[in-house]
Amino acid sequence: MKAVALSPEARAQALEGLGRGELDVLVIGGGVVGAGAALDAATRGLRVGLVEARDWASGTSSRSSKLIHGGLRYLEMLDFHLVAEALEERGLLLQRLAPHLVRPVPFLYPLQHRFGERLYVGTGVLLYDTMALASGTSRGLPHHRHLLKRQALREAPALRPDTLVGAVQYWDAQVDDARHTLFLARTAAAYGALVANRTQATRFLRQGERVTGAAVTDLETGTVTEVRAKQVINATGVWTDDTQSLAGARGQFHVRASKGVHLLVPRDRINSRTGIILRTEKSVLFIIPWGRHWIIGTTDTDWDLDKAHPAASSEDVRYLLDHVNAVMVTPLSPADVEGVYAGLRPLLAGEAAETSKLSREHLVAHTLPGLVVVAGGKYTTYRVMAKDAVDEAARALDELVPDCVTSKVPLLGADGHPALWNSRHLLAQRYGLHVARIEHLLGRYGSLVHELLDMVAADPALGEPLPSSDDYLRVEAVYAVTHEGARHLEDVLTRRTRISIESWDRGTDAAGPVAELMAPHLGWDNEQAEREVGQYVARVAAEREAQQQPDDRAADAVRLGAPDIIPVRDWLWTVRVVHPRARS
Repeated sequence: MKAVALSPEARAQALEGLGRGELDVLVIGGGVVGAGAALDAATRGLRVGLVEARDWASGTSSRSSKLIHGGLRYLEMLDFHLVAEALEERGLLLQRLAPHLVRPVPFLYPLQHRFGERLYVGTGVLLYDTMALASGTSRGLPHHRHLLKRQALREAPALRPDTLVGAVQYWDAQVDDARHTLFLARTAAAYGALVANRTQATRFLRQGERVTGAAVTDLETGTVTEVRAKQVINATGVWTDDTQSLAGARGQFHVRASKGVHLLVPRDRINSRTGIILRTEKSVLFIIPWGRHWIIGTTDTDWDLDKAHPAASSEDVRYLLDHVNAVMVTPLSPADVEGVYAGLRPLLAGEAAETSKLSREHLVAHTLPGLVVVAGGKYTTYRVMAKDAVDEAARALDELVPDCVTSKVPLLGADGHPALWNSRHLLAQRYGLHVARIEHLLGRYGSLVHELLDMVAADPALGEPLPSSDDYLRVEAVYAVTHEGARHLEDVLTRRTRISIESWDRGTDAAGPVAELMAPHLGWDNEQAEREVGQYVARVAAEREAQQQPDDRAADAVRLGAPDIIPVRDWLWTVRVVHPRARS
């Protein structure tokens, strides 16, 4: 398979192609499930389109806990099928599908009671590992181990000795969710899918009751294209009901949003060699190693305000810090918090009698002829959700559609990654970069690393780090535009890189230089580049102020004070409609 670049030119060609002929499947929604569905359909030999109103993974799929896991807490709920399914997917991602993006991570489960708890927790973790073994995909992850108190404190000296009597340590996996979703979309394009971000479905096309496609608007230009498709898949997550309403039909199930907030603190604030999982009165709380940082999360509260920009309040920050500080030798303060992000979980609130229930965690239904809806689920099982959605669409196609093959299809960058990792010192010598830089690039691009290294060889200045964000090189900002579909400054600072949550200034220092690097590849003049920087700085200021507000409504009102660079749904251009028959 040859890698394709999601360049500005490729996007224009995809939009042109979407308006020609008839697709087998049009997927609406560029999160992990939508991108996964596009890849699934494309690898079955179908003609596929994928459109996303904002940026790839701009919603929930870039704001998760970044874990690929079975979900220990689901064992307590006796949902063995879900756990087994998720553990199998975890193994596939680690071993075959995305070994360059997914990596193992250890967790310590502190025990607080001398009698009974070790047996209870140990039995659960033993079952967890046994189910992983039974899936046949657990190779590469150590088995759990029981620790005495002194052993646990050796692993995590940050824990107060009086808060534990021992511990159980087990292993799961983690991923940069935004990059993984991007790689799904890019791999789908490599298999022939027509993919376009910043492209919003604004109306369904109908022939009587049947949905026969959608009118999509290029939010960069205002041009509307009518896309004909035999089947449309609505994979828009927390926007499921909004998208469904475009069909003018009552949905068979509904999605409500639950807000999850995460904090990032510098690695030196918590002295530990392992991640930590803590029980709370509601669920669990994770302390997750993340490069130079720890991710602390998450909350779980209802959210009925702006879906595009869920805001964290001071109450959210205090809740997380209070629970972490209850077990820490050295408490964390709000001043230790370097980054904050909030995401929305799409939770099902449906009428089960009217749906086709494919698992305890997600639902798929043909809500109208020609329209498939997939909703719910968890990040780890995205591939299963995508498969179920495409299976449902395929049943309504006239021709015989091959079975799903995505369990055997590595993402771009996966092939050859282990060999390149073993050769990282040679790559460092060849390109004049420190081996740590090569390791960083391999962990983000896999075997596509040569595309970036060749750019550095042609222009050595691109091998320099970005200001106040020296984990990232200048070449990554350029590559984000030329190969990864970035259209705006925030796409690079919040999703192609994680500068917006990993630097103390949240990317404001890097904003100008990154905009300058992007400008020639997107045709920006100075005014547009300055507007991008101004919008991003205003966004950061609004998010910081929101985090000082006492509750959700106050935080939401403040966050909305910094509008998107391109508004979604309320764009004001006079549009030019492109009909398929008008094309040559």
